[in-house]
Amino acid sequence: MLDREEVRKVAHLARLELTDAEEEQFTIQLRSILDYFDQLAELDTTNVKPTTRAIEVSNITRDDALQPFDDRDRILSGAPDQDGDFFKVPKILNED
Repeated sequence: MLDREEVRKVAHLARLELTDAEEEQFTIQLRSILDYFDQLAELDTTNVKPTTRAIEVSNITRDDALQPFDDRDRILSGAPDQDGDFFKVPKILNED
């Protein structure tokens, strides 16, 4: 069973300063969480496949198809700045 001294130790390791009231509150809350894990451990999960979600979710996407686009000027017209046939972007790397 989790006690206040263990909460104090975890808080110290996490570099947290807790008041006496917070220590008491977290002791109760963490004890409740650990009790719930004990309840879950009693369940037989030998035939249950590991999952990341409780419900099945699928991402609906279209096939990515490469298509030529011949209007280079139209593409470049959307750029905030350009240098000839190229997009001009701000420098993001340091010279250090």
